[in-house]
Amino acid sequence: MSFHFLHKLPTPDEIRAAYPVPEKMVALKEKRDQEIKDVITGKSDKLLVIIGPCSADNEDAVCDYINRLSRVNEQVKDKLVLIPRIYTNKPRTTGDGYKGIIHQPDPEKKPDFLQGLIAMRKMHIRAMEESGLTAADEMLYPENWHYVSDILSYVAIGARSVEDQQHRLTVSGFDIPAGMKNPTSGDFSVMLNSVYAAQHPHSFIYRGYAVETDGNKMAHTVLRGAVNKYGRSLPNYHYEDLNTLINLYNERELVNPACIIDANHNNSNKQFKQQIRITKEVLHSRKLNPDIHDLVKGFMIESYIEEGCQKVGGGIYGKSITDPCLGWEDTERLIYDIADYQ
Repeated sequence: MSFHFLHKLPTPDEIRAAYPVPEKMVALKEKRDQEIKDVITGKSDKLLVIIGPCSADNEDAVCDYINRLSRVNEQVKDKLVLIPRIYTNKPRTTGDGYKGIIHQPDPEKKPDFLQGLIAMRKMHIRAMEESGLTAADEMLYPENWHYVSDILSYVAIGARSVEDQQHRLTVSGFDIPAGMKNPTSGDFSVMLNSVYAAQHPHSFIYRGYAVETDGNKMAHTVLRGAVNKYGRSLPNYHYEDLNTLINLYNERELVNPACIIDANHNNSNKQFKQQIRITKEVLHSRKLNPDIHDLVKGFMIESYIEEGCQKVGGGIYGKSITDPCLGWEDTERLIYDIADYQ
């Protein structure tokens, strides 16, 4: 066999019992979950802003960033719902590179999955306690969901995962909103099929159990741009793209039509400063067209304390070691601009 079973990891129940969410934070999460759900269903006209580092690589820097975000949140909470990105799993196009804090709690050392699970929960809980904000993460590994199901208020399914059956079925058992990104091909029908699957009940095998789910009515679309056959980025946030998505939603039996615009990745061609312009263009499209206004529920934005990115071991506090991000000054200004546009 080419599988080498190194050692058995604690179950989600064991990890959660050892590193529980404090009781006072349980009520906070319930309140935040409902606030976010109300945006997806249209009960609230606030916008979601899912914002933060490309990858959450350092607890102190991440919590520093989220505490800054919390102070801004106090100024904009009547118009926006700020959801910090605490992305603890990082998908890699070729499989190489830093894969997130669950793999490597210290990016400069070898993988340690037990310490990674502990570091992930400690960081999420600390961020929640200090900031009063609950976070978003990407579900890269469906079997890991119950390690984080009591601490997350939003989950993204990435472009390379959205066609996978296990991801779709696992989302159908969530009780929080899940954003299904368009695949790297850009095919809207694949994304919408994924939303359909996630919104409906299923039975399947999960972590050694036969399980049934009720369906997640909060599953929705995320536009993140695409790649053509020559490897070039193709944006899909423009007015015409949003109108097309509205028409495709109308052709399907889906509830809570909603879309989040990912302003980075192939929409920006990873030119991180373009996130500012892209966000403002989409805000303008919302003003021009009431249907687009109703469809677009918010943005995903990659930002950190220092702008750009660095290699692992670069040593600059609060600077991304994966994709480049907006710096704090631009981030703060952009959040206020979004609120003013609202």
